Amino acid sequence: MLMVLVAMTAAAKQNIYKLTVVDADGQSVSMKQFKGKVLLIVNTATKCGFTPQYKELQALYERHHGCGLEILDFPCNQFGQQAPGTIGEIRQFCTEQFETTFPLFDKVDVNGPDASPLFTLLKQAQPFQGFDLNDRTGKMMDQMLRRQDADYDKKSDVKWNFTKFLVDQKGRVVRRFEPTESIDSVEAAVKQLLGM
Repeated sequence: MLMVLVAMTAAAKQNIYKLTVVDADGQSVSMKQFKGKVLLIVNTATKCGFTPQYKELQALYERHHGCGLEILDFPCNQFGQQAPGTIGEIRQFCTEQFETTFPLFDKVDVNGPDASPLFTLLKQAQPFQGFDLNDRTGKMMDQMLRRQDADYDKKSDVKWNFTKFLVDQKGRVVRRFEPTESIDSVEAAVKQLLGM
C-alpha cells in the first residue's frame, strides 16, 4: 500500500509539461506548448460505438477553442481493435466523416507495458471512479468489463475508447470522464476552468 501511495505521489508531482508526444506527422511535440490552455485529452477509435462522439468533440472545440481549449486526440487500438489502419487513414476518416480540426497525434497504447507516459501520468492523477450504473450504457460497460475481469474497477487503467482527461491551465489533471458520460457534463467542467 505504501508503494502505491509513493507512486501516486510521484506521479502527481510529475509535470505534464515535461512530457513529449508524437503528432500524426511523426513530429515530436512538447506538451509545454500547451501551457496556459485547458486540455481535453482523449483516446479515440474510428470503429467504436462511441465514435460519433467525434462530432460532439468538434462542436465543443469550435465553441471554446478561441477561449483557450485544446482537444488532443490520441487514437488507441487496445479496445476491441477498433482503431485499425495507419494514422493517415485515421486522419482521413476523422476529417471526412466528422470534419475534425483539433490536433491529432500518433496512435498510442494507454495501458500496459508500452503505455504512453502521458496516459500513465493521466491515469495516476485521475484513477477510474466507476461507471454510472443508473445509465444504461454505463451498466452495459460495467457488465462487459466485469465478465473479462471481476476486479476491473479496482485498477486505474483506461477502460475503453473515448475516455477523456481534463487538464487545467497549470497542467493539473483535474477530471476524468468515462466514455459514457455526457458531453454536457464535459462542457460544464471545461467552461468552469475557462471562467465562463
